[in-house]
Amino acid sequence: MRGRSWPKNRGIYGETAFRMARRRKDDLRHGGKHAVKSRNRPETVAPVGLRIVAGRFRGRKLAYSGDRRVRPMKQRVRESLFSILGGSLDGYQVVDLFAGTGALALESLSRGATRAILVELHRPTAACLQKNIVALGVESETRLIVGDAFKREDVWSHLDDAPWIVFCCPPYELFHSRRGEMLTLIEGIISRLPGESALVVESDVAFPPSALPDADRWDVRRYPPAQLAFYFTDAEVEPEA
Repeated sequence: MRGRSWPKNRGIYGETAFRMARRRKDDLRHGGKHAVKSRNRPETVAPVGLRIVAGRFRGRKLAYSGDRRVRPMKQRVRESLFSILGGSLDGYQVVDLFAGTGALALESLSRGATRAILVELHRPTAACLQKNIVALGVESETRLIVGDAFKREDVWSHLDDAPWIVFCCPPYELFHSRRGEMLTLIEGIISRLPGESALVVESDVAFPPSALPDADRWDVRRYPPAQLAFYFTDAEVEPEA
């Protein structure tokens, strides 16, 4: 039969190079293993096991989609954070400004906090967070605000004069691309804190803690790649040697 003849050089599994190239082209078109990931599509990983470390919800699992933008705090860092805060949070009100999975606020409720205000801008993440709130049955103890932590001044209207613990743990990139806004936000929080309160700021180790407002008042701990800075309104904690 005349016409185009298949080339004699065959690839693996007996397929010709021509057929292999065609399959690769179809694979690219339909999102197969050779497809190039869209730059606009968020990177995800398999969901990891997030658990409450201590308190009344100890061992309870928290939902997490695996979206890298959420970046939950590693459990060992979270354990160290609450150890520095003193373990029990009886009587405290908690604000989590970049809440993500809600692990910090929900851990705080587990350890005795009376209420938690959570702020999350990313709606799919907020939906996952709401599931965690419902799963733990703490709807009456929480208020979830879907919005921008830089702009939501109404956050503070939900708190009274009881001591606060404020978590400010944004995506690390914001400490570099929006440093001025971040420092203004932190300074504003400090000015609002009632007595016996604390502010915890998480950044990457590339961010210089000397840039923080009242830089000499902070207790800074490093857990590479994370860095935690603690501000206490009354008592000061001795830095680690």
